Amino acid sequence: MNKILLAEDDNDMRRFLVRALQNAGHEVVSYDNGLSAYHRLREEPFELLLTDIVMPEMDGIELARRATELDPDIKVMFITGFAAVALNPDSQAPKDAKVLSKPFHLKDLVNEVDKLLKAA
Repeated sequence: MNKILLAEDDNDMRRFLVRALQNAGHEVVSYDNGLSAYHRLREEPFELLLTDIVMPEMDGIELARRATELDPDIKVMFITGFAAVALNPDSQAPKDAKVLSKPFHLKDLVNEVDKLLKAA
């Protein structure tokens, strides 16, 4: 079972994502802000960081940057309505991070997560 850390500030979206990923057989720990997610990353390893970009306290790009400093092998996927920000080379987002633009179907998210984790 893969461990996924989810950081998403929208409560409804976070609940839907957790349920979909758990139904697909993943272990999911979720937070509503980047700073709390970062503190959890410092406590234990995860295979995947799934994060929104625009969040309070610490945005997803900063969270991803810090996550890859802690664990260079962690996979990163951004879920965002602001894909251009993540794809901007000046954003300092991890180079191999996957970006899934909102809105998306939950099955597409699960498929992308599974593909990313299998590439490990």
